[in-house]
Amino acid sequence: MSAGKSDFRARAADWGVAVGLAVALLVTGLSEQRSGTSLHVLGFALLAASALALVPRRRAPVAVLVVSGLCALGYQAAGFDVPAVAYLFAVYAAVRAGHRLITVTATVVMLAALPLAALASGTHDTQEAFSQARGALELAWLIAAGAAGEALRQAERRAEEAERTREEAALRRADEERLRIARELHDSLTHQISVVKVQAEVAVHVARRRGEKVSDALLAIQEAAREASLELRATLQALRDDDTAPPRGLDHLPDLVERARTLGLDTTLTIEGRRLDVPAAVDRTVYRIVQESLTNIARHAQASTASIQIDYRADTLAVRVDDDGRTTPDTAPVPGVGLLGMHERVTALGGKLRTEPRGQGGFTVQAELPVNGTS
Repeated sequence: MSAGKSDFRARAADWGVAVGLAVALLVTGLSEQRSGTSLHVLGFALLAASALALVPRRRAPVAVLVVSGLCALGYQAAGFDVPAVAYLFAVYAAVRAGHRLITVTATVVMLAALPLAALASGTHDTQEAFSQARGALELAWLIAAGAAGEALRQAERRAEEAERTREEAALRRADEERLRIARELHDSLTHQISVVKVQAEVAVHVARRRGEKVSDALLAIQEAAREASLELRATLQALRDDDTAPPRGLDHLPDLVERARTLGLDTTLTIEGRRLDVPAAVDRTVYRIVQESLTNIARHAQASTASIQIDYRADTLAVRVDDDGRTTPDTAPVPGVGLLGMHERVTALGGKLRTEPRGQGGFTVQAELPVNGTS
């Protein structure tokens, strides 16, 4: 909602600047008419067009630069002694977007062409044409517009770099905490569960050797200890995986698919869109989402098939993992540590995560991760 409001305000501001500048240029043109300059409808149209062309300057700064420059040449040729103010705005926008070389080249062409356009109007001699051209596009204002655009571009780059640094520091702290938890679990809980498991198995073995009936409670303890040991081992492996193995990402998804197939889960991987380079944090998070989803399917879903879909979009990378298990809206599991960790990873990157039972049975995990400005 806030992003939509921000976009609306930006568009409104762009239109406000363009319309206000168009009015100012038209008023200036009318004052020229009162001073005896011969004006034409085409000249008025070019005056307005040079300003209104600024509306899409955030999305297409180079095109706006070219259009506003041509309009300025056009109304100069039509006899309008009006400064090329719209072109200065276009220079600012193009430099801010990083198109410095194109802007300098276009400006040199403009500075050379303006005297010719003034001569073409037929209202000035050569000296007056050059004087009019200098007045229409003052070099000092050009430098100021370009400098302002470059200064803001550098400020935005520094802000983005600072944001990336903060995200990297947060991820580093999270990794350190994760490894500390893994050590604590290994040093304390693993030993205690192992003792319970061994004691229960010994008690069951002794009872059976003596021909005694093994109580249901003892068997339940043995099974619970065995399951807890497996769960804890898997948890420790997941916690330590980032530190003990090379970083894994989208290129390693086929390995997850093959591993799931060896467990009897018919798994497919589909990739849509044009493959793009994505930030490292997004790359790792996608791998974790698919890994955790397949782990949950294998353990709890009683599913026979699973599908993984990766969709490369303009500004986001979409991930979807579905299964055909027995989960329904009435039997949906309570989110565990794995799903909560998945949600935290996605939220930290500014993405969206949805996990819920499918209407036709099974479970779905869907995530959308931004791929711009994330490290």
